[in-house]
Amino acid sequence: MLRAERGITRRQLADALGVHYQTVGYLERGEFSPSLHLALRLSRYFEVPVEVIFSLDPFPRLGAAAPSSNGSSGSA
Repeated sequence: MLRAERGITRRQLADALGVHYQTVGYLERGEFSPSLHLALRLSRYFEVPVEVIFSLDPFPRLGAAAPSSNGSSGSA
């Protein structure tokens, strides 16, 4: 998501990290768990904490509706 938001291609990111562009695709699809070194390089590249990119808990799928806490719209 960070890559797409910033208009960076898979190839550009791969070149910056020194990995094959397919590795970026595998990471994005959750088909590959990076080494700690690669995870930290990604974090540095995007200038965000590593926890923003990786988590032990699965991220919600893009386009999934956000759960409502009480079912109300919150407007008064």
